[in-house]
Amino acid sequence: MGQVNTSIVPEFVLLELTQSFGMRTFFCFFFSLFYVAIIFGNLFIVFTVVFDSQLHFPMYILLANLSLVDLGLSSTTVPRMISDLFTHCKVISFHSCMVQMFFIHVMGGVEMVLLIAMAYDRYTAICKPLHYLMIMNPRKCMVLVIAAWVIGMIHAMSQFIFVINLPFCGHYSVGSFYCDFPRVIKLACMDTYKLEFVVTANSGFISMCTFFFLIVSYIFILVTVRKHSSIDLSKAFFTLSTHITVVVLFFTPCMFLYVWPFPTKSLDNFFAIVDFVVTPVLNPVIYTLRNKDMKLAIRRLSRKVLSSMEIT
Repeated sequence: MGQVNTSIVPEFVLLELTQSFGMRTFFCFFFSLFYVAIIFGNLFIVFTVVFDSQLHFPMYILLANLSLVDLGLSSTTVPRMISDLFTHCKVISFHSCMVQMFFIHVMGGVEMVLLIAMAYDRYTAICKPLHYLMIMNPRKCMVLVIAAWVIGMIHAMSQFIFVINLPFCGHYSVGSFYCDFPRVIKLACMDTYKLEFVVTANSGFISMCTFFFLIVSYIFILVTVRKHSSIDLSKAFFTLSTHITVVVLFFTPCMFLYVWPFPTKSLDNFFAIVDFVVTPVLNPVIYTLRNKDMKLAIRRLSRKVLSSMEIT
């Protein structure tokens, strides 16, 4: 894994979020509370989908995988963020930095594909309801999930193989509270213009193109429904508004982090916190509070748990 790098760069220095003790205490409480909510909220969705047979449909299988990805994405950064708030020397080893970057982009790539798959699922359910079960069969759903993980791995590896062998020397400050490809690349003691463009294209332009593709696809669904029935349009919009909200929450920080030409530390930190802390806790809330089937499944699961407790 790069002997030259590990011998020259034993560790990177991470950025301190704030020097104020009061703000560190606030961030510690904020991150801890949200991380606990992320764990329980996303695992609750996974368990509900797994144990409720009435949710064994493509939409909810994809949703369960999205919850697992949100949990994994947060776990790559949030525990480290919390532990670093009250440590004087905020350093991360070369190996830990590489692992963190790799899994951030694996999870990000998987989530991107899952959101596309969920858009396709909604298009089929709304625009081709009579053929839905034939088109979105269990086999195709499994293929979509596997494809998401494969593409996520390829997305991360296509950048990781270049960064892992970069020569680092001199300045080791990452300039952020977590490791990411654009920031680590700038620390290399060589011309990295072409590599920076590859990372921007891989993470930034792809995110931007996927975002606009999803928004256009949702608009297309609404236009298609409107041609058939104005009553169905309101139902379709209510259903799609949940998906559109999740898409905006996920892709907006990605586009600012990787495409925005005038980055600042404060803006980058804000969008990173939104991506790692806020969005993963909002997704379960959005999907459970605005989904009738999920709310019914939660009630059924609650009754089962209560009845089992009464028996014991």
